[in-house]
Amino acid sequence: MPRDTLTADRIVREAIELLDDEGLDGLNMRSLAKRLGSAATAVYWHIKTKDELVRLASDAVWDEVELPDLGTTDWRSAATAHATGVHAMLTRHPWLVQAFSSHLLYGPGKARHDDLSLAVYQKAGFLADDADRAAGAVLVFVIGSALGPAIELSLKHRLSKDGADAEQLMADAMTRATETAMQFPRLRERLTTTAATEYAAAPDNTFAFGLQSLLDGFEARLATDRAGRRK
Repeated sequence: MPRDTLTADRIVREAIELLDDEGLDGLNMRSLAKRLGSAATAVYWHIKTKDELVRLASDAVWDEVELPDLGTTDWRSAATAHATGVHAMLTRHPWLVQAFSSHLLYGPGKARHDDLSLAVYQKAGFLADDADRAAGAVLVFVIGSALGPAIELSLKHRLSKDGADAEQLMADAMTRATETAMQFPRLRERLTTTAATEYAAAPDNTFAFGLQSLLDGFEARLATDRAGRRK
């Protein structure tokens, strides 16, 4: 394919699909160029480095998350909708969780959401510094809750590099982990009421439970602050 038929946007979109399939470790310009039906040199003409490609792909996926309208929505509903949307996006693109720890990520896509988060918690009643802390606490919780798919994708890719059967290796490890867990009373009790294959999974609604508990804590703190100011 001639170089001039490529665009940076098309390269980024194809990179997102490759990252979804192979994870961060599976992204390289040669594989990407093959998917595009082009040469790696043509890709480099538009996007100079792999790091820049990861940054652009990371910023693009933030556009998938709908921004709640603070003019028509109370702060808690907006916070819940926004955090849930970000969590769903990170689950669809688990490589982004990996990228947070290994790449410098910035751009207008993420900046719009950072700005919205501050607005949400300012609307709740937090002053500037505490609004920043609240937004940061929720983002850390959301990212942590999305770690599972990111770890699984990265682990499968690493285990498969040498031609190993990643699924079998992970199943064997789960069997050994279950045998170890049976030595502990609370874990043993859980395993006797839950299928062993589900042992590593969090209970249903864990994300919603954690998020609402965080927001409950914010409301309690705001109520205490308001009471203190009235004295």
